[in-house]
Amino acid sequence: MLRSGKWPSAVSTAIALIAGILSVQWLPVLPPLWAILFFAPCALGLIWRAPSWRWFAIALLGFAWAAWRGSAGMEARLPRVWEGQDFVALGQVVSLPETKADATSFLFRIEEATLDGKTISWRGLAHISWYDARAIELTPCSRWQLIVRLRRPRGLIDPGGADGERSALAHGIDAVGYVRDDAANRRLSNAFFCIDQLRAYLAHGIQTRVSDAHDAALLRAFTVGDTGGLNENDWDVARANGVSHLIAISGFHVGVAALFGVLLCAMTYWLRPSLALRWPKVQAQALSALIVAFGYAAIAGFGMPTVRTVLMIAAVALSKCSRRAFSPVHALALALVAILIVDPLAVLEAGFWLSFVGVGFLVLCLETQGRGVRAFLRDLTLGQLVMTVALLPLTQSFFGEASLVGALSNLLAVPIVSFVIVPCALMGVLLLLICPPLATPVLQLAAWLTHMQWWVLERTATWPGAHWFLPEVKLVALILAIVGAAWLFMPRGVLLRALGVLLFLPLIWPVRQQPDIGAFQAWMLDVGQGLSMVVRTRDHVLVYDTGALYPSGFDLGEAVVIPSLHALGMNRVDVLMISHGDNDHAGGAPAVAKAFPAAKRYAGEPQRMSIPMDQCLAGQHWEWDGVHFEVLSPATSAASTDNDRSCVLLVTGTGGRLLLTGDIDSDAESRIARQWQSGLPLVLQVPHHGSRTSSSSDFIATTRPELAVVSTGWLNRFGHPRPEVLQRYASAGVPVLNTALEGAIQIDFPARTATYTAIRWRQRERRYWRE
Repeated sequence: MLRSGKWPSAVSTAIALIAGILSVQWLPVLPPLWAILFFAPCALGLIWRAPSWRWFAIALLGFAWAAWRGSAGMEARLPRVWEGQDFVALGQVVSLPETKADATSFLFRIEEATLDGKTISWRGLAHISWYDARAIELTPCSRWQLIVRLRRPRGLIDPGGADGERSALAHGIDAVGYVRDDAANRRLSNAFFCIDQLRAYLAHGIQTRVSDAHDAALLRAFTVGDTGGLNENDWDVARANGVSHLIAISGFHVGVAALFGVLLCAMTYWLRPSLALRWPKVQAQALSALIVAFGYAAIAGFGMPTVRTVLMIAAVALSKCSRRAFSPVHALALALVAILIVDPLAVLEAGFWLSFVGVGFLVLCLETQGRGVRAFLRDLTLGQLVMTVALLPLTQSFFGEASLVGALSNLLAVPIVSFVIVPCALMGVLLLLICPPLATPVLQLAAWLTHMQWWVLERTATWPGAHWFLPEVKLVALILAIVGAAWLFMPRGVLLRALGVLLFLPLIWPVRQQPDIGAFQAWMLDVGQGLSMVVRTRDHVLVYDTGALYPSGFDLGEAVVIPSLHALGMNRVDVLMISHGDNDHAGGAPAVAKAFPAAKRYAGEPQRMSIPMDQCLAGQHWEWDGVHFEVLSPATSAASTDNDRSCVLLVTGTGGRLLLTGDIDSDAESRIARQWQSGLPLVLQVPHHGSRTSSSSDFIATTRPELAVVSTGWLNRFGHPRPEVLQRYASAGVPVLNTALEGAIQIDFPARTATYTAIRWRQRERRYWRE
């Protein structure tokens, strides 16, 4: 239940500061530098001369600070004129390299760059992929000379999708790219010492002493924050159980490490009581806890939950050493202010909100009553309930799903992982540094415990409600749900606490605007160099193509198509149609078919598919909710090329038409043109991503589209859409929208008027960090 009492000034300061910082994050464009420099002294002047305005002044100071940092972050990115060019880059590996099936990726701090033999002024942090076997020689902190091709960070923009450009800004990544195959790539030197070298040594020690690779990967995540060995299925199990926070070292683990520091100090004073005459035991324990917590957070890579916990422990240690009493609320507020002062862009990360909101609810809503096992179990049980309810709105907002079994899973997993597995694993890590032979049995014991725990989580991940999907969360619904959670946990004397549940209704049952009879909607999803489209009538959904599956395991069907469907409120797919067997169209099909097993499946090349599918053929047709669907091609399964075997689908509503063409070339275009009938306004999916062998002038003239939409990857190596193709559409007066420029494209075909409305997702909610 929420505690009553006067909030300390630190809390008010934190609220004012975060309000100013948050206001910047909603801006489509940052204010000019002169305005930022004007706001800062104005804020300081208000604090100095008008104390009654100090909270507004602090908010204004937060606004100026966040705007300056955001502006500096955007200015630090690779200049556009140098995108797609080869650099000779000298720099240092500043992360644990992550090795996948097709490449090794790492963060590379570029200290000097040369272009065409001339040194350029740009320096920055780049996320690099190396598609060369030599990349296995990479070690943290080593310095290299690499030939790299770079571009500015740019992510896919889709309904319910992750915002890669926001994440890049939050992590200070200024460029992304890959290493070119060149004999000039060479190691220059190794750093004398850095913390990532120690992390890599410990991760390797765990890997070589634990026979099961999966158990070793989990232990590496628990101990040094190395999640590179975990695959998408592991994260799926974690999300289904609501235990993702336990995998990549939670703040609770840091608290357990700090408790170990307290016990270690107490043991030292027990062995040498005379130490108390020189240094008070309480202060020594506080500093010992802080030192151990800081060391563990360093080994873990200083993630947001660990930093937050270290700062809270630092606040408590300060109160003990200064003999001043800090309440938990005060300590949390000081930690929040400290993080925002150091890094105001931390508010762009989901971990920031999940960490502080979760702990904030625990601090405000739980009061420890009594001691002993019963009190501990009570607080642990209520704590999981509070966390599950409090974080449900944020989890839905950031990840598009939540777990209804999370409270039970955490109730079982938190004590076992935090009080058994993690201490055992940390003991093994400590022995790796002190006496490596003794580390083997300890790490094997930790691995066995981890294996058993994960076996249980895999079973609970299949329970009903483990994956709970809701449509995209609106800001108003998010705020109301958080207020509702706070209301539910008000003190017992507050009347009508249960009515807090009503404030969850806009989140759980949002208003959904479905097409009328005869109307339909279409989305061309942003899947990079590939294709995926979704068509929705009033009560039915069709998915046409699903994007690619890469050798690394990155699946656009899993990462983009499925989250987009859920975000748009589509929990059922009636037809899954794959135009043809090329990976950029069909790679994500197994994931989508698994998520929606009741969907009928059609493909232009079913023999090339990894899942059973029926052949699509010209003449197949059906009608949903007053909208007609007709397959125009292929006439037979024996087309001349793979691309010309693409399923071509015409969707006709009462107000407009949509033609989905896959990758057909000019031969198939000619066959379709011969049977084409003019009619309602047409929106055309540009064939074959705008390659020079498609979109012939005759095809464009015959179909006479009013709008063309094309799906391509940003700066793709094929040069799609080709300039000559764009010129053909321009000569015919047809506007072209490209997902590489616009993100996902939504097209609404109303029932009563012969027109359409196109919405560009990158422009729908503009933010200053989006290109």
